[in-house]
Amino acid sequence: MLLDKVSTGFPGVVQLLEWLELPNNVVLVMERPEHSQDLLHFIRVRGFLSEEVARELFRQVLEAVRHCTSCGVLHRDLKPENILVDLATSQAKLIDFGCGTHLQDTAYTRFAGTPSYSPPEWNHFGWYYGEAATVWSLGIVLHQMVCGQHPFPKGQNISWGQLSLPQRLSQDCKELIRWCLSLHSLDRPSLEDLLGDPWLQDIHHP
Repeated sequence: MLLDKVSTGFPGVVQLLEWLELPNNVVLVMERPEHSQDLLHFIRVRGFLSEEVARELFRQVLEAVRHCTSCGVLHRDLKPENILVDLATSQAKLIDFGCGTHLQDTAYTRFAGTPSYSPPEWNHFGWYYGEAATVWSLGIVLHQMVCGQHPFPKGQNISWGQLSLPQRLSQDCKELIRWCLSLHSLDRPSLEDLLGDPWLQDIHHP
C-alpha cells in the first residue's frame, strides 16, 4: 500500500507495476533496474566516494525521500543497502518499503528499521519524530558515502565523543554531516534546509 502511494512515475523510487492477491500471498511486481548495484557495494568497490559523486547521489536520495513524504509515506529504513545505483546513468533509486509507515506529525513510539541507523532520541527516550529521524539516517548515509564507513562502528554513540571527519573533506561537507548528526533532534536541519545547503548547491550538470 505504501509503495503504491509513492509509485507515481517518480524515477527516484522503485516502481510498483502490478500486484496480485493469491489465497495465501500477495505478489508484488516491481521494476528491476538492469546493471544496478546497491549503494553499499557501490561504495565498497571504491573505498569511498568523491564529494562530486556523493553530492549528486545524495541529492537524488534526498529528493526521493521528499517525494515519499509528500505522498504521506515515511520510509524508516534509509541505508545504503536500500538505495540502488544505475551503473550506466548514475540514477539512484530508493527500494524496500517493508519498514515504512504513514507519515504523522506526532512522535512515533515504535521503531522499525535498522538499529544502527536509529536516532539518539529513540535510544534514550523511546520516541522520535519522522523528519528528524530521517535526517539522522541521511547523515549516516552521507558519512558512509564520503568516508567509506559507518560513523558509529560497533554501536558507538555520538554522545560519547566528537565526530571526527577526514581532513580531505571540504568544510561545507563536514558541516552538513555534523548538522544532520546533531545529538538533539531540534538542532537538525529539515529536508528543505538540506536541499538549500551550500554543499548541495555546488552541482555541475553535464
